Amino acid sequence: MKQVKKTLVQCDFDGTVTDKDVSFLLLDAFADGDWRKHLKQYQEGKITVGQFNTKSLAMIKTDRQTLVEHIKDRVKVRAGFSKMVEYCRGEGFRFVIVSNGQDFYIGEMLADIGMGDIEVFCARSYFRPEGVIVQYIGPDGNPLDRDFKETYVNLFLDEGYRIIYIGNGDSDFVAAQRCDHIFATGTLLKRCKRHNIACMPFTDFSQVVRGMELL
Repeated sequence: MKQVKKTLVQCDFDGTVTDKDVSFLLLDAFADGDWRKHLKQYQEGKITVGQFNTKSLAMIKTDRQTLVEHIKDRVKVRAGFSKMVEYCRGEGFRFVIVSNGQDFYIGEMLADIGMGDIEVFCARSYFRPEGVIVQYIGPDGNPLDRDFKETYVNLFLDEGYRIIYIGNGDSDFVAAQRCDHIFATGTLLKRCKRHNIACMPFTDFSQVVRGMELL
């Protein structure tokens, strides 16, 4: 890849690094109530993704360790992820995960594959008897409940980076459009195709590496 200016790779986590949405898995197993009513509100544009996570995760009153144990053997890291991260490091690209997911499981899963040193921006989770409290913090240190991924894209653009975006979901769509190159799977890929936005499809991260080599 010919590097004309410093490059940053911004990657989603749930459904992108992983083979499924970890939050949904935990909500299905442990939420005390109908969390999908909040999902419907989000899908209809009535609440933000941050508000959805705040409302739905509050329905989980299980302790952290039980949740972490539930994930093991149920969620896999997408093939080629470690290879892709090492490729970025070898090329001098800054690699960051920016996710609407939760710090407790993202940190645990990355540590399990020996990549606990990856730079991560995501929701902070606090375990209380009344439920899991979720808080999103922006680059300025203040709480955010909307545009989390876009806010970090804007920060990195202001810092002079060329951004390569990797994602899979609806919440990636607006942020990805501001970036120089997009690798897409899942719903993000469908939306990019629908709106004629250039992107490279992938099913594993080896394909992402090959695509980066051609940029």
